[in-house]
Amino acid sequence: MNRKKKKNYINAVDLVSYKFPHLPITEQYRLIRTNILYSSVDKEIKTIMVTSPDPSEGKSTTSANLAIVLAQQGKRVLLVDADLRKASIHYTFNVSNINGLTSVLTKKISLLDGISKTYVPNLEILTSGPIPPNPSELLNSEAMERIIVELNSKYDYIVFDTPPVLAVTDSQILANKCDGIVFVIYSGKTRKDRAVKAKQLLQKAKSQILGVVVNGLESKNEVYYSQYK
Repeated sequence: MNRKKKKNYINAVDLVSYKFPHLPITEQYRLIRTNILYSSVDKEIKTIMVTSPDPSEGKSTTSANLAIVLAQQGKRVLLVDADLRKASIHYTFNVSNINGLTSVLTKKISLLDGISKTYVPNLEILTSGPIPPNPSELLNSEAMERIIVELNSKYDYIVFDTPPVLAVTDSQILANKCDGIVFVIYSGKTRKDRAVKAKQLLQKAKSQILGVVVNGLESKNEVYYSQYK
């Protein structure tokens, strides 16, 4: 296996909710969707940020599968790779990442030109684009706020896959720009003190944590969702 193919394999995530709609794990992703819909009784939830305390805890897998089950309800959904340092969505959906979110933010292309269709009905994606020298500044820009406003007018749901909270400040910057956060941890791997610290940083950013996804229960194919209280 050459280096390029190996890298693609490592970075792609499993779209189990699309490939295996009848498995119990897919039903868990539908449960996440249902709980998010119920969370929107008092406040409309359209922009959803998915993050985790540290790397390799399943946030990108959760982002992609959550976007798919939302699209399967007939809603128009956009999945945005807002991890400008370690992109993965373009590997998962096998599309180019020559242009993407960073290209739109720096006005090299229009937002419309940055969005790609997928083989999943009702689901489109905006890849991260080239790695910029200033990811945090781009995400904290007025251009990013304008993009979110425009996306809100075009889609029923926008799911942002963001970097781990404790790795960089990017997620904290996006946290209060989104309607709610899905917080991902991994059973037996995520340290309690790390999860608590990440949660405190998100709360300090005046964000709303919708619920917690626990990956890796009993086997690596299990996922559990709990509403945040």
